Amino acid sequence: MQLSKFLVGAVGGATAVVALGGLGTYLLSGTESTSQLDEYSTAQVGGHKALAANIVAGRTESKYHPLPWVGKDVSGVTCPTGLKAVAGTSVTCTGKTGDGKNVDIRVSVVKATSQSVTWKFER
Repeated sequence: MQLSKFLVGAVGGATAVVALGGLGTYLLSGTESTSQLDEYSTAQVGGHKALAANIVAGRTESKYHPLPWVGKDVSGVTCPTGLKAVAGTSVTCTGKTGDGKNVDIRVSVVKATSQSVTWKFER
């Protein structure tokens, strides 16, 4: 009887640890971000408000490899232009993996208002 209670407790505890680990991974590995369009982050691209290229590059690099088991480690991410604040717009940024290979990162706008841009990248 004691052994069966122990096993039930051990299995339940292990299940809880796995569930919390999965939830943590999901929350930390997100590829979507919402950025304000203010005087420090806004640029102009083709006559439209845009999120400045350095903001897109920095945020993408920091979120690309948040956990060792999610995504690749990238550095030196650069974007050729800012990201227009127009839904559906995209730009391809580049970076380097830990072994020196180039990686292309497609970044696209999910939603845009006059005050903010919600965008995502593909890992």
